Parts: sequence; structure tokens; C-alpha cells
Amino acid sequence: MLAFLKNNPTKKQITWIKAFVFTVCLIPLVRLIWLGVADNLSANPIEFIERSTGFWALFMLLATLTLTPIRLLTGRAWQIQMRRMLGLFMFFYVCLHIITYLWLDFAFDWLDITKDIAKHPRILVGFAAFVLSVPLALTSTNSMMKRLRERWKQLHQLVYLIAILAIVHFWWLVKKDIREPLLYACILMVLFGIRIYYKYIKVAKVTSKVQTNSL
Repeated sequence: MLAFLKNNPTKKQITWIKAFVFTVCLIPLVRLIWLGVADNLSANPIEFIERSTGFWALFMLLATLTLTPIRLLTGRAWQIQMRRMLGLFMFFYVCLHIITYLWLDFAFDWLDITKDIAKHPRILVGFAAFVLSVPLALTSTNSMMKRLRERWKQLHQLVYLIAILAIVHFWWLVKKDIREPLLYACILMVLFGIRIYYKYIKVAKVTSKVQTNSL
């Protein structure tokens, strides 16, 4: 175990890790199905499904954003290979979240949906996060990465805005008890802080090297 933590995993180990992560990401869905079959989705099953899918979408979004700070802090990059999977699972649970709202909650009654959005701006914020996540999911393939090149990196920086909107959506949802969204907001700020810190150091080193060479 210590050897595994000290050294980068082999390709075979990474394959097993990916399989494990994939299985773990399916657990929330399996749990919902199990609770649904057992008729144990609480007194308000639609709200329960909405909250559950929304929570896991946000959780996987933050997990995705954690991978690069881990690389910056440890110098190990193998975990970046999990980013696409986690990102697509995030999008999957967001889709379930949206479908639950549109179909189970409002039965695609667009007039009532419009009224609800006007009454609760948090829904518009959440929907904006969903819309921004669509191009990220569509361009997650290797072929799109090669085709877009530098534009791919620029496009996928939208994930930072998506994370902010998702937490604002959650914050406005809970209203009074903001402890949980506040925790996620703090986690996001720490992740942003690590990225900004290392970017500053990198720029400072390059600037210092240029000044040294020019002397």
C-alpha cells in the first residue's frame, strides 16, 4: 500500500482505479432506483430526487476541480485521467436533475415553469450552469480536443463559472441554513486559491528568469 502511494500506478492499476471510480459514481443512481422500487423516497419523492441528483452533480463537479490542485501540490498527474469520467458523470446527474424538474415536477408545463422561474431566480442560475456545461460535455472527446486545440482549453475554463453558478443555485435554494453551500463555497475558494497561487509562482519564476538572462 505504501509503495502504491509513493509511486505512480501502472496502466493496469489505473484501469482498475477507473473501474472503481466508475462504479462509485453509479452508486447514487442505483440508490435512487433502489429507494424508488422500495417506495422509500421520503414523503416528497420528487424533491428527494431533485436534491439528490443536484447534490451529486455538485459533488462530482468539485471532485473534478480537485484533480489539478492535487497535481500542483504533489507533482503527480495520473489522477488527471479521471477528469473526463467525473466531468461526464457530473453532466449525467445534472441532466437527471433537470429532467426531474421539467418532467416529474412540472410535467413539461412550460407556462408553470416560466412562472416558477420568475418566482425563484435560483432556477435560472441553475439552468445557466447546465447550459454552459453542455458544450463541455460535447467537446470531451479526444477528437474534439485535437480539433479545437488551444480553444478547447479556453472553452473548458467555463467549468469555473459553472461551479460558481452551481453553488449560488444551491445557496439560494436552502435560504436560511447555508452551512452546506457555505462549505462547498469554501472548498471552491481553496481550489481556486491553489490554482492562482501556483500560477503566480510560475509567472514570477518566468519573469525572474527573463530578468536574469537580460543582465
